[in-house]
Amino acid sequence: MSRHRLSRRGRYIAWATASVVVVAGAGIAAQTSMAASSWPAQKTYTGRAFDTCAAPSLAAMKAWNTGFYGAAAVYIGGKNRGCAQANLTASWVKSVSTAGWKLIPLYVGAQPPCQTSRNPERFTASTAASVGASNANDAVAKATALGMKPGSPIYLNMESYDITNKACNDATLTYVRSFTKTLRVKTYRAGLYGFSSSSAKAIATATNRTDLPGNLWYALWNNKNTTTADWPWDPKLYTNHSRAHQYMVNSKETRGGYTITVDRNAWDAPVAITG
Repeated sequence: MSRHRLSRRGRYIAWATASVVVVAGAGIAAQTSMAASSWPAQKTYTGRAFDTCAAPSLAAMKAWNTGFYGAAAVYIGGKNRGCAQANLTASWVKSVSTAGWKLIPLYVGAQPPCQTSRNPERFTASTAASVGASNANDAVAKATALGMKPGSPIYLNMESYDITNKACNDATLTYVRSFTKTLRVKTYRAGLYGFSSSSAKAIATATNRTDLPGNLWYALWNNKNTTTADWPWDPKLYTNHSRAHQYMVNSKETRGGYTITVDRNAWDAPVAITG
């Protein structure tokens, strides 16, 4: 079982309970109060993407560049990040981008106080806002160091938690809003990765939509490569290239002689601006 995030086991417990287009201003209304013209054009990828715990070698990325996948998610930082990233450098980002890959920055930030795992960084109700801002500033610093420019998205990895626990859910929403607002000040787009049964659901069903991420990446492991047919929530939400769907996990695949265990994603959302 690959360790894509800090707790793959926790993800299973929670579950039990191509083309590229640059769109000027796409989705910005949901992500910032600034005029769309003040933001860099969004770089949108539509097609299959994969995520895996550690960024593969440059040789593996070149071998995997067969057209089946067009984008790869990379874990750019966070104290709860599960794998070391020996390959993930600014040079690697430049090289794989030049080869045609689109990159999806993923940040494993602090986790909710009611989450049942051994995460090294958590927030509380009293620290949610400050930790959210601190995490966002660190995420921007990490993205910038890798050559991912303003206008890029950063997806916050929020693992599953009990969203029926009101105090915990309120603290989580406070944290996510603070993370989003801080990214916005730095001119980075906000996204969130979470489970359709918990963390993504909390975002999609929140009554107060203020300062929520403008892009939602939901885990629903049904082996369906779509961001529309199985969208679990209001169909008016997260339209205009703002959705991604993790539909298969732990897929051991070999391409060009390189074997990697990946999660598969249907992608129709922003990717990093590089180069």
